[in-house]
Amino acid sequence: LHVNETESLGPYAARYFASKLWDGESWFLQIDSHMSFAQDWDATSVHMLKKAPSEKPIISHYPPGHDADFEAEARLPAPRICGPVFAGSYVESQIVRLEGYGADSVHLETPRFAPFVAAGYFVAHSDFLREVPFDPFLPWIFMGEEIIMSARFWTHGYDIFSPSTSVVGHIYVRRHKPKFWETVGRLFWEGIHSPLSSLVLERVKTQLKYPESARDLIKPKSVFTALDKYTMGKKRSIDEYLKMVGLDPVTKTLNETNWCETGQPPEHAKHLAYLYKTE
Repeated sequence: LHVNETESLGPYAARYFASKLWDGESWFLQIDSHMSFAQDWDATSVHMLKKAPSEKPIISHYPPGHDADFEAEARLPAPRICGPVFAGSYVESQIVRLEGYGADSVHLETPRFAPFVAAGYFVAHSDFLREVPFDPFLPWIFMGEEIIMSARFWTHGYDIFSPSTSVVGHIYVRRHKPKFWETVGRLFWEGIHSPLSSLVLERVKTQLKYPESARDLIKPKSVFTALDKYTMGKKRSIDEYLKMVGLDPVTKTLNETNWCETGQPPEHAKHLAYLYKTE
């Protein structure tokens, strides 16, 4: 799939287009373009999915750097994404960012529960493409894709886990490489990306129950095109998800949860705590 720079719509739109290349394969892997791989990364990813204590698991985290020693990493607990924050800058429109890590002292074969899906590495059974399809109406956003996908997955009945072993590495610093928001500036005019992405993010914030982004308050209404096809599931509520991960979109504050940081299951999976005993 080749897309000219002038036709590109940012990373989340690229995820949508990539998902349309699915041809009936059993497993689906999403990564960024600038990655390194451990030997047998695919078999290891599938093995972790099968070890996860859930009928609908997703394995995801922020991978280590691209120069990671994967043989050494295999003996260590892989990190988890635990700490959300409400972005404070105008550019990011108070959207939820993922920053904090949970780290364990003991390596376990059973993947541990996690609250969030990372865009740079997740693997799942391809059934999710029918249940939780990528939203084609989120162009030009960068922050925001991870929190909306996390919430949509969880409310559709999926459980998120961190990998028990890191199988990919990520090139995190690419200072001299072009970025998509620069493309937006060249295509339209300099400085347009921030207000453009802020408008599109209203679609995300509405679903996450930001009161200032209620549908009757936002114009144009085209921001909500076909939203009912690409929104939360009905297996679990968005309120339950926000409580589980400690996010209050009304006050823009975080409530301490601790389960992710300590490597324990969240409330709905407390009956599985015996799988994570280390003594």
